[in-house]
Amino acid sequence: MKVFNKVIVVTGAGGGIGRELVRQLLEKGAKVAAIIHKNGLEEIKSLATVYGDKISIHTANVANRDDVEKLPEEIIASHGCIDGIINNAGILQQFKTLNDLDYDQIQKVMDVNFYGTLYMCKSFLPYLLIRPEAHITNVSSMGGFLPVPLQSIYSASKAAVKMLTEGLHLELRDTNVGVTIVFPGAVDTNLVQNAKIEFEGTYNHSYKMLSPNEAAAIIIKGMENNKYRVLAGNDAKIMDFLYRLHPKKATDLILKKIKTPGKKG
Repeated sequence: MKVFNKVIVVTGAGGGIGRELVRQLLEKGAKVAAIIHKNGLEEIKSLATVYGDKISIHTANVANRDDVEKLPEEIIASHGCIDGIINNAGILQQFKTLNDLDYDQIQKVMDVNFYGTLYMCKSFLPYLLIRPEAHITNVSSMGGFLPVPLQSIYSASKAAVKMLTEGLHLELRDTNVGVTIVFPGAVDTNLVQNAKIEFEGTYNHSYKMLSPNEAAAIIIKGMENNKYRVLAGNDAKIMDFLYRLHPKKATDLILKKIKTPGKKG
């Protein structure tokens, strides 16, 4: 589905990949409903000064079903219809083993990453099904098919997004709604920086994280080309291949490559 003159909803629009998705969609002639939670309002407002009524800003916590269920009518009031959603919002867990995580931390990650995506899909799907052409893009993670050190719950939440999206693709294959699942590798955002993740080779430039700008362009291209699955970044592509070839060796390799907080290299 080409995004020109389409109404696209973007979650996690306050920063990182989400803000870049909003900007690039607007540049390509789309109308955008930007969903933010707490942060990033000023940056999004700056886009509104340039693009006017082509962008609307909506505050919602995607982990709250009531918040999400109000969004479709709010967005239709602003733009008249909804043609696509990009479920980009997500959070990392604290870098701890399962044994050291409490249930509140576990619940928060599952609520944002999995239930947030589920609430968005279920709330918006009736509106997408009545459009001549529509699309759902869900952002999982390389961690959705490959375990990441001290991120077992995060990986589980993103694996759930993967299976939900692939199931939706089956359910909607004979409809007007396309479905794409995206697996970004390491992207240079505050999510990674705040977690203090280090990648071996970062400082000698042999390892290059994807920029939010690059990641957003790949995601939009996947939507426009109605791709079944999108691997964003060379690390995601390489690890996808290795994990299919030999899961345990791929898991051992990611453990060596990623230095997590508290882990000495």
